[in-house]
Amino acid sequence: MAELIKQIGQQIRILRKNRGLTQEQLGEMTQLPQSYVGSVERGEKNISLETLERLINALRISPAEVLGTVQLSEKEKMLDSLKVLLHNRSIKEIEIIYRLSKDVLAAFDAKKY
Repeated sequence: MAELIKQIGQQIRILRKNRGLTQEQLGEMTQLPQSYVGSVERGEKNISLETLERLINALRISPAEVLGTVQLSEKEKMLDSLKVLLHNRSIKEIEIIYRLSKDVLAAFDAKKY
C-alpha cells in the first residue's frame, strides 16, 4: 500500500507542475494546507478518496491519470502539457492547431530522418 501512496503522490506532483501550479495554489483550490499537499506528493499521507477526488477535480484530470500509470514517461508528460495548453482554447482555435499539427507531422513524415 505504501508504494501506491508514493506513486499517486508522484503523479500529483507531475500533473500539478505541468499546470504551472505551486503546492500553495493547489492547496487553495482544494482547501488543503500547502504542507499537506507537499506531504501527499512525497507519499507521506494516506489520503482519503474524498481528498483524492478534490485533487483530481482541481487538476482537471481523470482518476485514471493518477492511478493508471506507475510513472509518466517523458512523452506522457509532454502530451499532458499539450492538453493543459489547449484546455482553455476555443474549439475554433483547437481546430486550427489540429490542422497545423497535421501539416507539421506530414512534413516530418516526408523528411524521413
